[in-house]
Amino acid sequence: MLMNAQAPPSGDLTTLLRAWRSGDPAALDQLVPLVYDVLRQLAAQRLRSSRSGAATLQPTALVHEAFLRLVHGEVDWQSRAHFFAVASTTMRNVAIDHARRRQAEKRGGDVVRVQLTSEVEAPAEGPVVDVLALDQALLRLEALDARQAKVVELRFFAGLSSDETAAVLDCSPSTVERDWRTARAWLFRELEARA
Repeated sequence: MLMNAQAPPSGDLTTLLRAWRSGDPAALDQLVPLVYDVLRQLAAQRLRSSRSGAATLQPTALVHEAFLRLVHGEVDWQSRAHFFAVASTTMRNVAIDHARRRQAEKRGGDVVRVQLTSEVEAPAEGPVVDVLALDQALLRLEALDARQAKVVELRFFAGLSSDETAAVLDCSPSTVERDWRTARAWLFRELEARA
């Protein structure tokens, strides 16, 4: 299962996504309650290790901004896993945009920090990684191995399991696991060297 929240059955969600894509406004009304809690839980987990402060991005704000971008996007939805993969990319982009805005503020501002772990639920303590540094490292990794970069995005930002990631990328779960181990090791070395 993607998250601890009750995720909708794959077939139901896929049917609603395709109906929404076809222009059925009622499908969107049915879709929102099915995915909102899962997206919010995912956002909360990814932001859990952020520094506290009045200007910190909140999970609800992250989900709302991401959902607005998703609603206005033109995506040919394939499956539940595809939806969460696109949603994770969108939430990553929202978090990065937020971090860039905060960094560019006149008085500076702290960069949003998140944990880079192999677990879907981030532990309360552990090493934290600058979102902007992680984004830059992922761009460098993508230049070296695009699939490994996508595996990190799907596993880390979307919280997809190895099986779900394999379905999105059309490869085997063992390939995903191998890419995940290799990419995490590369990212840790890259982020350490840049720190």
